[in-house]
Amino acid sequence: MLTLVAFIVALGILIAVHEYGHYRVAVACGIKVLKFSVGFGKPIYAWRLKDNPTEFSIGMLPLGGYVKMLDEREGAVDASERHLAFNTQPLKSRVAVVAAGPAANLLLAILLYSLVNWTGLQEPKALLASPVAGSIAERAGLRGQEWVKQAAFDDEVLEDVRSFEDLRWRLTQAALTGRDVRLAVSNDSAAQEASAREVLLKLADLQASDADAQLFRKIGVLGPWTQPVIGEVMVGGAAAKAGLRAGDIVQRAGATVIVDGQQLREIIRSSKFASGSQTWQILRSGQNIDISVTPEPRQEGQMIVGRIGAFVGSPPEMVTVRYDFLGGLWQGAVRTWEVSVLTLKMMGKMVIGQVSLKNLSGPLTIADYAGKSASLGWTAYLLFLALISVSLGVLNLLPLPVLDGGHLMYYLWEGVTGRSLSQTWMDGLQRGGVAVLLCMMFIALFNDVTRIFG
Repeated sequence: MLTLVAFIVALGILIAVHEYGHYRVAVACGIKVLKFSVGFGKPIYAWRLKDNPTEFSIGMLPLGGYVKMLDEREGAVDASERHLAFNTQPLKSRVAVVAAGPAANLLLAILLYSLVNWTGLQEPKALLASPVAGSIAERAGLRGQEWVKQAAFDDEVLEDVRSFEDLRWRLTQAALTGRDVRLAVSNDSAAQEASAREVLLKLADLQASDADAQLFRKIGVLGPWTQPVIGEVMVGGAAAKAGLRAGDIVQRAGATVIVDGQQLREIIRSSKFASGSQTWQILRSGQNIDISVTPEPRQEGQMIVGRIGAFVGSPPEMVTVRYDFLGGLWQGAVRTWEVSVLTLKMMGKMVIGQVSLKNLSGPLTIADYAGKSASLGWTAYLLFLALISVSLGVLNLLPLPVLDGGHLMYYLWEGVTGRSLSQTWMDGLQRGGVAVLLCMMFIALFNDVTRIFG
């Protein structure tokens, strides 16, 4: 139920803001708006405001919306109202009305990111866990427990890293856009003035096509540093059968000294360990105890990995990330710009085949993430809304005839040539645009089904 409610609320807000952008600018340009609808199909509820010619309504299908304006191309217009019709407006007014929808979504994203920045967000500190064996991070000389203080792409100026999520976002951007990352790290996570050394992560060599778990395994940065502590133990799991208890601190696994939770998780999941037992030395109530643990093999993609049926690792050290008014607004605009640029680059790489079409997501994935983010609290839900709002704004700016970007493409032609596109060309482009959009929707829905139910 939470997933459904969170999904409907998210769609309602994002669609209403998008259509309100069109509506507000249309009214400002002196265009008569006949109908404003959030959703398609038969109206659930409709109303009119006093002295306002527009009918506002909520449709049964919340998968879109529209603003219907007076237009001679869609029906007869009285001569006395011809100056109020959309098609009679100057080019700059028509461009402004069409562009206002995507712009409203991008402005909403800035506001949502800013709200989170102003109120503050508890995030894990950028304290690195042990890197994955053979990964880029390990080859760069990282060993775990380094505090990442600053980061930069290629030869750009180093900037402060406020949290592990901030670091993860920078690594994602770099990997998907083929850039190296410089990190300024310190081995003393407590001292603010601790000296830092520079580490170069050569991510340009990855040629990444998917922002998935395997990408971060190749980078070697999977999570923040945690103590190698056993958390909740599942009844009937390998940990329970071995006699492990919540609060046990794992000091050794065989001959390997355990220094953090990430290292222990890697040992558990390794295929070699999944097929046999190993003696663990644990610290329980001040005493060292040896316990034989045999992980249970589980299928994960094309691999067999080990699982013990227990949470491994203590909660990470947290920091509060908060900005003042101007700083929060600026960071909101920067994050919206970064997500927009990354989205466009990913779409471009999909077109030329450099990035997998598996990155396309549809309504099922959006609904799934809406429910998950809502269950984590309003801050996570706001961040989810901001991300989807950016995606909606960018998607609508694509030069597909059925989208706002397609109409802007028509107006660009009109501005360059001095004449509008012929109806024959427009009809053909519209059919082509619908075909492309339906194809994208089919791929996205297929990805949703395989991702969620596969």
